Amino acid sequence: MKINIQAVGFNADVQLEDFVKGRVNKLLKLDDDVTNVEVFLRAEKPSVVENKEVEIKFNIPGGDIFAQKQSKTFEEAVDLATDALKRQITKRKEKLRGK
Repeated sequence: MKINIQAVGFNADVQLEDFVKGRVNKLLKLDDDVTNVEVFLRAEKPSVVENKEVEIKFNIPGGDIFAQKQSKTFEEAVDLATDALKRQITKRKEKLRGK
């Protein structure tokens, strides 16, 4: 599974990339259908308190799932986004089981 991480407007350090990969890999254990993962990290205007933005997209046959969150730190934004994705994955699996 390829996890594509792109930092926009700054250079992400190895520690941040490892943190993101760790959180995403935990989610990948919940759904075997994911074919690709794209993560975008953006540092927005410094005048805004919650200026760290994270977008995570899971490419899944039949429909992608996506989460975008902003926070004070990238780690917190990643946690919020992965929580949102976990809910979406759970909902998707329940829907598939119901059919």
